[in-house]
Amino acid sequence: MAELAEGTRVVVRHRIEGGFTDALGYLREHDATGCTVQTRRGLVRVALADVVAAKPVPEPPARRRA
Repeated sequence: MAELAEGTRVVVRHRIEGGFTDALGYLREHDATGCTVQTRRGLVRVALADVVAAKPVPEPPARRRA
């Protein structure tokens, strides 16, 4: 996680009760205890202890005109 720069678009897979989920968006901050991802639904704080995987992802494709 430390190698990802703030502002990078990322996907963070993390544990939740009953399984796993992903936070897809822009990395806003990270520290020794967790990270914050700006998703379409708002800010998501993920504890580093719950992170299974994290990686940068490309920007979303441009919207197509109708």
